[in-house]
Amino acid sequence: MSDPLTQIVGLLQPNTSFSKVVIAAGVWAVRRLDDGLPFYCAVLEGSCRLSIAGREPIRLRSGDFVLVPAAYDFVTSSVVPPPAGIEPQIVEMSSGVYRLGSCGDSPDVRMLVGHCAFGSDDANLLVSLLPQLVHVRGERRLMTLVELVNDETRADRPGRDVVLARLLEVLLIEALRSTTGPASPPGLLRGLSDDRLAAALREMHERPAQRWTVVDLAKKAALSRSTFFERFRREVGVAPMEYLLGWRMALAKDLLRRERIGVARVAERVGYGSASAFSVAFSRYVGTPPIYYARAMSLGHVKKQGQSGSVFPARSTFGQDGALKK
Repeated sequence: MSDPLTQIVGLLQPNTSFSKVVIAAGVWAVRRLDDGLPFYCAVLEGSCRLSIAGREPIRLRSGDFVLVPAAYDFVTSSVVPPPAGIEPQIVEMSSGVYRLGSCGDSPDVRMLVGHCAFGSDDANLLVSLLPQLVHVRGERRLMTLVELVNDETRADRPGRDVVLARLLEVLLIEALRSTTGPASPPGLLRGLSDDRLAAALREMHERPAQRWTVVDLAKKAALSRSTFFERFRREVGVAPMEYLLGWRMALAKDLLRRERIGVARVAERVGYGSASAFSVAFSRYVGTPPIYYARAMSLGHVKKQGQSGSVFPARSTFGQDGALKK
């Protein structure tokens, strides 16, 4: 049976942007305004403060790992942050190692921080299925993976890019699966923590070409149609057929991009009875016909998906019977 989380991380195509060691002492703060790049931080020693726009600040301590799949406005600082407008002293001690704050004091924190990038032009759609913030405490496996990423980033070994891509995939999966459970925010991970919903989610991922209806999926979950529909929407954050459509379109774009197969074959593999029906759905969802999308991808002209992060088409809704309503 397919693993939805592994499939989504694989489609994201993570690659490293940078990774560095940060040592800080005294009073300091660094604010970053990023264009939705994934940010991660592993605290190796000591403690610090992380403030993300729209959230309560959290105190990070040794052994903590934080992942923000789409970071825009956040501040890392000393536990007691400095007054606004105070710029920290930043000194590059050696390649990839930076010292912040007071150089004369003993370090209060040592951490590994970095950004990665997602190669998929469907990154916003896929990221919308993940938690906005992952905070894991005391998972040595995660810290080891971050250290390996940092080491590989610094090295110039043969196969570096392939190794980094695989390490980042494992790092993301390990971090994300550490947050599963009913307390996690609505999304794929919370849906997978529900045994009934997980059965339906795995079926959708395993057999996207199946002509699924809400009734069929409810049977896989051993729930009534209405109970399944409401429970899925509550736990995953979108209706079942909206999720299925988003997953099918992500697969279709990947097939058109990487395998360069005909539209009719793609339509068949993602659950459409004809190339014309698939073309209409794809055009409505993506904004361009599949044949033009494939051609643009071959020329490298397709831009990243917009910032909405929506996992369902803006101009369509679904009823409980799974029927598309224009």
